[in-house]
Amino acid sequence: MLNSKITPMQDLEHMVNAAFDTEVKMRRIDTGRIILNIRESGDGPLMLFFHGITANSATLMPLASMFSDRFTTIAVDQRGHGRSDKPDSGYEADDFAADIASLIRTLDRGPAILVGHSLGSRNSVVCAAKYPELVHSVVAIDFTPYIETEVFDALEARVNAGAQTFEDLAAVEAYLAARYPNIPAPAIKIRAESGYEAVEGGLRPFASPSAMSQTANGLRADLTQAYRDLRKPVLLVRGGDSKLVSAQALAKTSALRPDLPVVVVPGADHYVNEVAPDITAQAITNFIDSRGRG
Repeated sequence: MLNSKITPMQDLEHMVNAAFDTEVKMRRIDTGRIILNIRESGDGPLMLFFHGITANSATLMPLASMFSDRFTTIAVDQRGHGRSDKPDSGYEADDFAADIASLIRTLDRGPAILVGHSLGSRNSVVCAAKYPELVHSVVAIDFTPYIETEVFDALEARVNAGAQTFEDLAAVEAYLAARYPNIPAPAIKIRAESGYEAVEGGLRPFASPSAMSQTANGLRADLTQAYRDLRKPVLLVRGGDSKLVSAQALAKTSALRPDLPVVVVPGADHYVNEVAPDITAQAITNFIDSRGRG
């Protein structure tokens, strides 16, 4: 377990500013399977970042920027989210994992390190289990098997409640600050400015409501077989105060795969990488360095 303190607000704001001072190229890539919008920076081995449900690639840029001096860091809008394609169907784990595999093949830079938060964690693990030749290692942030049914019920209600129109950016920020009370203001600002588009009557999420509903339901699928099948290095990260991954769910996951290292970040909730980016980055760095990558 890490015992570091949560980053002070001014340091978080500095990290956010540094992330967007870094030269970032945003572009859409046709993988032959789906068109995905990405934010890319840096140079070196491939390191891919995958966000949680209803979020987008911009939310991971403060974390990704910390690795751009060593890696080609690419944060991805997953299907149904951001500026990526939003098909009418195809929101199960295998669909997202196949998207990741097709992106890695299209980039053609060798096996990638996958860093995923929540939905992105689930998808990264499934990709590593199904396409091990394309994956170097995985950092799985705050999503494991054994998440309780009532937790998924609450998550699905929050996800579906987000499909609304807001008068202006201030209204979006107020809504997000209430929905995510522990996420610092600079990270809330990123979510607001990157996650909504102008429509008649105000601002609406880029994320497709139908896709979000299907994705939330798909998160309930049993993940234990994917974890059993893993043959690549995987780091499990949990927020000490997470309401999504309980201590019991993490313990059961560790019993299933006692060989996988675990980092618990005290004081952080489910949104570990936004609440405590410096601690998250140090945990990832330690994990990567121990495996001789970069």
